[in-house]
Amino acid sequence: MENYIVSARKYRPMTFDTVVGQGALTTTLKNAIRSGRLAHAYLFCGPRGVGKTTCARIFARTINCLHPREDGEACGECESCKAFNEQRSYNIHELDAASNNSVEDIRQLIEQVRIPPQIGKYKVFIIDEVHMLSQAAFNAFLKTLEEPPHHAIFILATTEKHKLLPTILSRCQIYDFNRMSVDHIVRHLKNVAEKEGIKTEDAALNVIAQKADGGMRDALSIFDQVASFCGGNITYQQTIENLNVLDYDYYFRLTDYFLEGKITECMLTFNEILSKGFEGQYFITGLSTHFRNLLVSQDSQTVGLIEASEEVRQKYREQAQKCKSKFLFKAMKLASDCDLNYKQSQNKRLLVELTLIEMAQLSSDDGESSGLCPTKILKPIFNRLKTQPQQPTATLPQERKAEEQSQARSVARENEAPIYQPRPNALSRPSFAKTNEVTGRGTSLRSFSIRRTTQEATPQAPTQVATQPAESAFEDKPVSGVELTIAWREFASGLPQQEIAMSHQLDNMEPTLQEDGKTILVVVDNPSIQNEVAKMQPRIEAFLRQRLQNNSLCITTRLREVTDKRRAFSKAEQLGMMLQQSEALRKLKEEFELELA
Repeated sequence: MENYIVSARKYRPMTFDTVVGQGALTTTLKNAIRSGRLAHAYLFCGPRGVGKTTCARIFARTINCLHPREDGEACGECESCKAFNEQRSYNIHELDAASNNSVEDIRQLIEQVRIPPQIGKYKVFIIDEVHMLSQAAFNAFLKTLEEPPHHAIFILATTEKHKLLPTILSRCQIYDFNRMSVDHIVRHLKNVAEKEGIKTEDAALNVIAQKADGGMRDALSIFDQVASFCGGNITYQQTIENLNVLDYDYYFRLTDYFLEGKITECMLTFNEILSKGFEGQYFITGLSTHFRNLLVSQDSQTVGLIEASEEVRQKYREQAQKCKSKFLFKAMKLASDCDLNYKQSQNKRLLVELTLIEMAQLSSDDGESSGLCPTKILKPIFNRLKTQPQQPTATLPQERKAEEQSQARSVARENEAPIYQPRPNALSRPSFAKTNEVTGRGTSLRSFSIRRTTQEATPQAPTQVATQPAESAFEDKPVSGVELTIAWREFASGLPQQEIAMSHQLDNMEPTLQEDGKTILVVVDNPSIQNEVAKMQPRIEAFLRQRLQNNSLCITTRLREVTDKRRAFSKAEQLGMMLQQSEALRKLKEEFELELA
């Protein structure tokens, strides 16, 4: 039985023309060899499995070829090429920097650099994973890398270029290897399958190429694994079963359910996916990709962005004709939000199911809503009076005239200050009943009796603050400190839910009426709260003037003064105070000669 060689080694490129997916880079190297413009140091960097070490070996073999071809490739027949093919060439030295990263290893390499080549022109040193060298090894290597002998060429390969010292990067010609596209990997896998006599399906090879994530070595390894499982006939179903990949038919089926609004079928399909062992986040990520592919399939210019077989692309085109762009945008947003919140969710399955339910309801949502909340409709209450026909006042009945005057005053008050409604989900603040005993300014508000009014207990009835019409003119009434505090609390409790933080801040303040009976002093704790109160000052003054029937009221703020300043005592000061207070502690210290550590 012959020794089995994996496809990644068996079909490793031997010439620049056979390198897959790096056309611009290989052309540059071939032109440099043909023109004789060779640098003394190269740096090959890029992801794993894209051909860095392979191109380094081909480059070393080609520059030492005794009879190179006109196109810049090695002849493959001279003594140098044969020695390279049989792995007995002394002109090529490979060093694994991951296991040989000390200063002594670099010193041995420098000693070998001094020896000229026996066959060929150059001695090539390939250092793989060069970023693993220690700091001392890098410093020992700098001088030789900058001024090597004329026969020495260094090729450094790494997957993490950012870990290299700038002094190393400045001494090398840098070549960045790109990830290989799905089409390049599929074409190469087809060639390997033909040479191995294996039947394949394009959809199966696309799955393998996407699973490889741009690395040819990974793609060939997966290809060998699937070929062993399928027994010489690689099909799509066997491939997704072996690689544990979710079938794209689920996504097509779910999208049809979304468009038809079938929530039950969506839930059952998701349960079937979970029963096969797929995680919810893996499913929702694939669903996002599916919506993206549908979106790009709606335009013939962008359909090429889909990395799939031609059969699958046709399915995307057909389903994309059924979907509106608006539906796809909203569905992608829902899937993205679900993906972001998946790790933090305590009930992950419920999160995905809610997302599927919202997606199934998108097709029936024709409003401007995003699908997450109902469409908000704003009533044109301010334009209503302008559209009504004007009639002479004298011809209206007396009751109708009074009603219109009251309505006009209400609209005028709405333009001056907003209407305050109690928060729907919060406990209504109890109103303070006035009693005959309440006469002093200095009496604490906590000592008054508290009762709930009938209007506050009934949700349907509007509060007195919201329904009391504003008078066009009234005489200023004297205001007491207690009445001011009660009105202040009413304003704080009437703020809407979105201003709940400011409501708590105002509730904790104690407004003080000054001696002139007009100025209201509010003491705040910090400048930030002072700025917030200043922004809300017109609203507060308008409310208090209306509530207390006094148009002369105005508000002024002041920062609270810090009168009690304390400082932290040192350990020596604390010990001194303790010795002054305790005679026993002082004797204990003197007897045992204790000192602070």
